[in-house]
Amino acid sequence: MNVTIHPGRLAGTVRAPASKSMAHRALIGAALADGLTTLHINALNADIEATIDALMALGAMIDYDPRKGLLIVRPIESAPGLKRTLTGLSGKAMSHVDYDEVLELDCGESGSTLRFLLPVACALGAKARFVGRGRLPERPNAALTKVLREHGASIDADALPMNVSGRVVGGAWALPGDVSSQYVTGLLFALPLLDDDSAIRLTTPLQSAGYVDMTLEALSDFGIRVDRVEGGYDIPGGQAYRSPEDVYVEGDWSAAAFWCAANALGADVDIEGVSRRSAQGDRAVADLLGRPEIDATDVPDLVPALAAVAAALPQRTVITGAKRLRLKESDRLSAVADMIASLGGTARATDDGLVIDGGPIRGGTVDGRNDHRIVMAASILATVADGPVTITDAEAVAKSYPDFFDHFRALGGRADV
Repeated sequence: MNVTIHPGRLAGTVRAPASKSMAHRALIGAALADGLTTLHINALNADIEATIDALMALGAMIDYDPRKGLLIVRPIESAPGLKRTLTGLSGKAMSHVDYDEVLELDCGESGSTLRFLLPVACALGAKARFVGRGRLPERPNAALTKVLREHGASIDADALPMNVSGRVVGGAWALPGDVSSQYVTGLLFALPLLDDDSAIRLTTPLQSAGYVDMTLEALSDFGIRVDRVEGGYDIPGGQAYRSPEDVYVEGDWSAAAFWCAANALGADVDIEGVSRRSAQGDRAVADLLGRPEIDATDVPDLVPALAAVAAALPQRTVITGAKRLRLKESDRLSAVADMIASLGGTARATDDGLVIDGGPIRGGTVDGRNDHRIVMAASILATVADGPVTITDAEAVAKSYPDFFDHFRALGGRADV
């Protein structure tokens, strides 16, 4: 699907869609809990739906009421055909589920779904086949599969598709912190379910630390204890997830960042549903827009929105700390540089970031690269172009923000599909 954006100022009020990062975490906690949990959520997207489908494959029962904005989650132990052992030989609570057949967990294009649920499946002792689409089969998982194998899992590949069986045991887990914080999050969800205590130790500095902070907050909401220690985390075994009954999923700063970018380019958009006190690291967007030097180490998802603004400012902007963006839905560094160049700007990708010389933006065609954040960044930048901008692969917004173009039009934007 192509969309053509006509230049023009955006103005009005928009409500940010529910945070997919928080939704993933709340859904997993609810699926592992001791009773029914209701998630209050104002929107779904393809990534959230992938986690829902995968959890249902594991045995959770999840119903959605779109009119009320409710996800009703019945945990894995209550699903028919599954048996949960409530106590292990040590007398500690455990959550070993005996599955009679191989389950298929379709992660779609969601790296979070894969990296969060792979350790959980290994903690539950599930026999599972993980599959996915797009660039997800190309994205790295070797550091995570390595430690899972070291602790008793059988995993036949480091990339999708992969077949998993066996139940891991506790102990010491050594992981790099600079490849993906999702590895850490997945283990933090899984390790409390094991009989024995575990210790995660990071062999390199943790990047995207805000996402792990969100995980710790979600775990605390479900009664799980994790102790921060020098160089990592200590996780007592034998814990039980306790349902808080209701979870309110706040608005997504990663999505709101594009409306913040529009404001930096002259729009007047009032964004509802996000909080400056949020645990989401991307709340930093307002402080980073327009800066000539940006370290994106902890906020890589903001780079497309930040770059869209930088492309139109009469200054040089240098973005660093974003090497991991080469392994996203696209090579996001080259995709951003190409987006800017396609519209008459000057930008080049470096090893870990971008150098952007801003200036006037002209009309043209942008390759959306099947990347939701590239499509949205190009749409915002197009509002200040001197002519229409056509963006390919516009349907990619469904991954994180299906209503993006509806909201764009409601703010006065012209978007012809």
